[in-house]
Amino acid sequence: MSVKLLMSWDIKESRDQDYFEFMVREWLPGVSKLGIQNMWAWYTVYCRDDNAPQIMAEAVAENLQTMQGILSSDDWEKLHGQLLEYVSNYNHKVVRVTGGFQL
Repeated sequence: MSVKLLMSWDIKESRDQDYFEFMVREWLPGVSKLGIQNMWAWYTVYCRDDNAPQIMAEAVAENLQTMQGILSSDDWEKLHGQLLEYVSNYNHKVVRVTGGFQL
C-alpha cells in the first residue's frame, strides 16, 4: 500500500532566492534519488490565517517500509538538514494514500 509524506514549512525571511535555488538544484533531485515519487508542492501567496504554512508538499513511496527506510537514511538526514537552513516551522507526517489532496 502506497504512503504519502506530507510536509509543511515556511521559508525563512530573506532566504527566498536561496531556497528556490536549493529546491531546484538539491531537494527535488535528492528526494527523487532516495526513491520518493511524485513530488507535489503548494505555495501560499496569501492567507488570512497567520498559522497556515507557506509551503505544503507531499511525496509518495511504494509502502510504509520503504518510506521508513528513506526517512531513517543518512542521505535523508543530510538533505533534510540542508532544507532546515532555508525553512522554519517544518512538520511532516506519513499517511496512507487515499487519493487527492490530503492534510
